[in-house]
Amino acid sequence: MSKGNKGFGQFLADVVDPNGAASMESPAMGIMQNRTDSLHRIATGKIVTDRTEFVDPERCRPWASHNRDISHLSPESCSDLIEAFKSAGRQRIPAIVRRLRDDPNHEYEIVAGVRRWWTVKWLRANHHPEYDYLITTQNLTDEEAFRVADLENRARKDISDMERARDYIRALDMFYSGSQTAMAERLNVSKSWMSRMLEVAKLPSEVVIAFSDAHQITAKYASLIAPLIKSDPSTRDRVFDAANEIARERSGENKTLSAQDTLKRLLKAAEQRSVRRKAQTDEVRSSKGKPMIKYTVSTSGRSIALTLSRASGADKKEILAAIDRILSDVLP
Repeated sequence: MSKGNKGFGQFLADVVDPNGAASMESPAMGIMQNRTDSLHRIATGKIVTDRTEFVDPERCRPWASHNRDISHLSPESCSDLIEAFKSAGRQRIPAIVRRLRDDPNHEYEIVAGVRRWWTVKWLRANHHPEYDYLITTQNLTDEEAFRVADLENRARKDISDMERARDYIRALDMFYSGSQTAMAERLNVSKSWMSRMLEVAKLPSEVVIAFSDAHQITAKYASLIAPLIKSDPSTRDRVFDAANEIARERSGENKTLSAQDTLKRLLKAAEQRSVRRKAQTDEVRSSKGKPMIKYTVSTSGRSIALTLSRASGADKKEILAAIDRILSDVLP
């Protein structure tokens, strides 16, 4: 089971360089200029501690492997942060960043805190230019950055299971050679919990399209859908067909189902069974009126069994002609 943010501070203490960012000054800055700027920022309250300070959010960029879907961020999805920042007059919890060396346009890379970064940028663009972005700078490898971001967001409800799952599926090969066991051990979670989370990211697009927003797909939903599309092909096809139908309804009639109703539709489709046909059996007689061929078409329609009678008195030509007629009748 996930342990949430318990021990987060100790984890950071274990993985970061105790000297922090002090040894990673920007090479473009002279020593005296850096000292002058630091003293000025301390005097104006911009620097809170030796590694925590308020900066212009434009100096920061999200890490390429961060676990937030930026396209999903909006004034609505970030309304709680917007109101909290306005109420406090500032951001209170610092984001975790790494200092960049090779980007002329940005000085910091955001490991955890993209949503806070987006909120500050939005506030500055909407009549609140006084807001700055609170960061704490750490020295982290990519794998350490992944674990820090995961721990920081583990207990947050504002990150969806889909965002978390996609982050995990990327990290699985990137850092742990595809081993779920190794990854679960490094993140200090159970293998079963890890497996359930990865199941979300593994759902095929043929199912995901049914949901108006992929972020609505929870680990619980995935655990109900995944077995259906792994069972038999007919069940999988019914689920895929239902998902396509829901997507068509949404685009054609502007009809959006709730996530719960979408799930119900998919589960109901999986339970449906095709009407079972009876096997079709018939007989063809020869020109002499005797039974010549008895044939049976299977219930699935995929096979035809022929039984020839040697006592029909028919010759080979008549028999072959009868078989040709049978095939013409039963095959599409």
